[in-house]
Amino acid sequence: ARTVMTYIAKKCGVCFQPPSIILIYKEDNKDKTRQRIMPVRNFSKFSDCGLAAEQLKNNPRHKAYLEGVSLRQLQKLYSLLKGHLGGESLAESLEKFRQEETIDPEEDMNKLDDKELAKRKSIMDELFEKNRKKKDDPDFVYNIEVEFPQDEQLESCGWDVESGEEI
Repeated sequence: ARTVMTYIAKKCGVCFQPPSIILIYKEDNKDKTRQRIMPVRNFSKFSDCGLAAEQLKNNPRHKAYLEGVSLRQLQKLYSLLKGHLGGESLAESLEKFRQEETIDPEEDMNKLDDKELAKRKSIMDELFEKNRKKKDDPDFVYNIEVEFPQDEQLESCGWDVESGEEI
């Protein structure tokens, strides 16, 4: 029986020359840090970053190594590479990606198509996970109780009036 190696991703980045995705990782039971260079082939300034990221993440040669790397991070690296191939500076590419990844609270998401809505939801999920307090966090508190001040008179809302009454 062959043992399955597990890899812990530490850092993931992009190299412009030659175009490649670079992963810094550790093997599960060893202290030594290793580097894996995954060449990017058949990718141009017209390519779909999401599709390229999915193909790399599902590639049998790299799948085990990229287990701990989110699809969103790979998409970001591909978009930086795409920007570079299109003649943008790194700062321009980063700013463009940041604008695409920022959610406008005033935006009406009911008007988005399924693909754009899924993208927004993915951004929100990642932001939630990043900010979520987990049991093993040092500042985790299990049961937080908050007392809200009752100084001012509570206002009545239209929806909490008995259904038989007319407004």
